[in-house]
Amino acid sequence: MGLGDKISNAAEDLGGKAKEAAGNATGNDRLKAEGQADQVKADAKKVGESVKDEFKRK
Repeated sequence: MGLGDKISNAAEDLGGKAKEAAGNATGNDRLKAEGQADQVKADAKKVGESVKDEFKRK
């Protein structure tokens, strides 16, 4: 995984956490759900990059 990908994934994860927190604070279920979805996407990208890295090592 390249450094740029790591930074992008981390930013997406943090943005998702911020959205979720804002949704919780305001009672906005849609914003909370969007934040959770962003976090799931970031996690999926991290897993995908890890799999690619493993194949490159072999």
